[in-house]
Amino acid sequence: MKSFNPPKRLLLGPGPSNLSPRVSNAMSQSVLGHLDPDFVGMMDEVKAGLQYVMRTENPVTLAISGPGSAAMEMAIVNMIEPGEKAIICQNGYFSSRMREMIVRNASIPVDVIFEWGKAIDLTVLEDTIEAHPDAKVVCVVFAETSTGVQADLKSIADLCHKYNRFLVADAVPALGGSVIKVDEWGIDVLFSGSQKCLSCTPGVSPITFSDRAVERIKNRNQKVMNWFYDISSMLGYWGGNQKRTYHHTAPIHSLYALHETLCMIQEEGIENRWKRHVEVRDYAHQKFAEIGLNTLVPKEIQMPQLHPVLVPEGMDDLVIRKTLLNEFGIELGAGLGPFAGKIWRIGFMGENAHTSNVDFLVNALQQILVKY
Repeated sequence: MKSFNPPKRLLLGPGPSNLSPRVSNAMSQSVLGHLDPDFVGMMDEVKAGLQYVMRTENPVTLAISGPGSAAMEMAIVNMIEPGEKAIICQNGYFSSRMREMIVRNASIPVDVIFEWGKAIDLTVLEDTIEAHPDAKVVCVVFAETSTGVQADLKSIADLCHKYNRFLVADAVPALGGSVIKVDEWGIDVLFSGSQKCLSCTPGVSPITFSDRAVERIKNRNQKVMNWFYDISSMLGYWGGNQKRTYHHTAPIHSLYALHETLCMIQEEGIENRWKRHVEVRDYAHQKFAEIGLNTLVPKEIQMPQLHPVLVPEGMDDLVIRKTLLNEFGIELGAGLGPFAGKIWRIGFMGENAHTSNVDFLVNALQQILVKY
């Protein structure tokens, strides 16, 4: 074996996004033990930074070891007991994954099915909530990267409070790019990933639990089925004091990276970051239209950080993506499910959410598409 030297890529897919040099430098720092007092102090700062980005004061806010799917599983196994019903809004690939986790938890999914690429119909959701008073948890994907659709999370949270239900929200691609206000909207559990709008290395996942969600977990009839993701045992390590109980060996350098990206977000200001993503989305809409490219969903329901762009009729999705990668060093995401081969999932996330990247991509696409 020889040392691996990866080629330089501009990652304009659904994640990961490129890292800032500051984040890369943070990952080159010396290793500390995961119970070292200086490392523990940094963990407290990570927690505070996540509370800032999520707009919450929830004490149970942490970054778990694992990708966004691990945070999804943590939310499911803690909030839903085996045998319990849970309402799951399904309108894309990742909501289907959440449903699968509910089933594997020996819980009962109550499906609210919407067409891929369409918004969640609040009236249909409300009717389902009313029809299933024994389903205490509602699960929703806030920003569905398979379609680019962003849900009206505030209105969904309002419905959950109206009927005294708990809301579990997947914000894996959204945190740091879409407006999220956990406390103001009253979201019970919200989780994300590190590698998208946070522009951090993959492998750590922010998650937060409201006080009433914690109370529900404390009053469970059964232990959480998954040992590693039982939040009650993990809190001994992320509990917010200098004396930490060993739970597992944390990904030291990934947390260094997350700490640095949270510093950068605070320096920019979360409201400014939200605004930047919207401005880049609007600019990209304009530039795509100028070269004859259309998006799958209207801008009104499209998330700021991901564009589901329709592959022009008669053109080969794979050939164009390979040409972009090989000739321009640009990576785009392929379509999933019913949209496989039909859309490109183009992300301008975090570090990559700048109009200069839109221009670079559009120029490359113009050079390729003119050959067809």
